[in-house]
Amino acid sequence: MIFRNVLGSLVALVGAAAAVYSPFRNWYDGRHGSEYRIQDLFNGITATKPDAGGSILIPFAFAALLTLIGILLRSRMLVTLAGLITIGFTVLWMVRVGIAAHTLAISSNGRGLGLGVGDALIGGVLMLLGAGLMRGRRAHAVAPRTEPGPGPGGATAYEPASPYAPTPPYGAAGPAPGYEPDATPPAVARPYEPGDEHDTLSFSSADLPAELTAPEEPGERGEPGGGATRARPPGE
Repeated sequence: MIFRNVLGSLVALVGAAAAVYSPFRNWYDGRHGSEYRIQDLFNGITATKPDAGGSILIPFAFAALLTLIGILLRSRMLVTLAGLITIGFTVLWMVRVGIAAHTLAISSNGRGLGLGVGDALIGGVLMLLGAGLMRGRRAHAVAPRTEPGPGPGGATAYEPASPYAPTPPYGAAGPAPGYEPDATPPAVARPYEPGDEHDTLSFSSADLPAELTAPEEPGERGEPGGGATRARPPGE
């Protein structure tokens, strides 16, 4: 990956240098590319020389700047855009010159297309080739989300319990070893049946009120070893 990035960057830099150098060479009939105005590419070729900063050197310098930024950021998109800008402006110039001169020929006497046009086209192609060789930035792998498993010593990692989850009577850790749930059914009251009121009830004196269990005075209902209490006639 590193080798491809270095190789692609070198190829793109060579292409950017060729594109910037091309306007200082002959483009057509001995006229340098820097002597063509940017307006001529849209309005037609004229013999008017451009002012400072108005020649077609500007788009090629901008393409070279994009190439440098793309190499530093390892952005294939920026380097590709720089190559397309270089080739696009060169082809547009060729179309305008062909319309103005009614021909696009290369002659041996220095007439027609010059070497500067070839440098611009080769520079744009080298930028596209360098962008293709570059691998760009490496995507950061996202670690997959794993479920909490047993921690050190076999203990399960802590997980906050849901407020709506029922809590078992013996805790979240499970029943203790040897625990057996009580299977005895709860006592249920027997329904009433006829004849229950004749059942013999047994109770002790502790169940009676205090006034019924008070000790009796001597002479009332007889004493131990004595007779029954004599009834008093009226008037005594």
